[in-house]
Amino acid sequence: MAEAIVSVPATAGRGEIIEIKALVRHPMETGFRHTQLGERIPRNIITQFTCTYDGAEILRATLHPAITANPLLVFTTVATNSGELECRWSGDHGFVVTEKAAIVVR
Repeated sequence: MAEAIVSVPATAGRGEIIEIKALVRHPMETGFRHTQLGERIPRNIITQFTCTYDGAEILRATLHPAITANPLLVFTTVATNSGELECRWSGDHGFVVTEKAAIVVR
């Protein structure tokens, strides 16, 4: 089972720009490598990342084999109201992980 961590400030002022950090533990195998016996190691990557803020999508990213293992995505948004951030990673072989974080806007 993959582990995901989403970091946001606990509180923010209305209209303040906040930083969001989203990390997921995943090996990200490109599918280009081979074992010592010459067998191809199957591709196993995260292909999509989405983040919603109070139900509205604020970021969508398509990831490719060149992304590192355990990818960390750092981005910003404007704090408009108290709500929930939901980050979702999906990928090969039915991989899906969702993590949520709450933010209080004062």
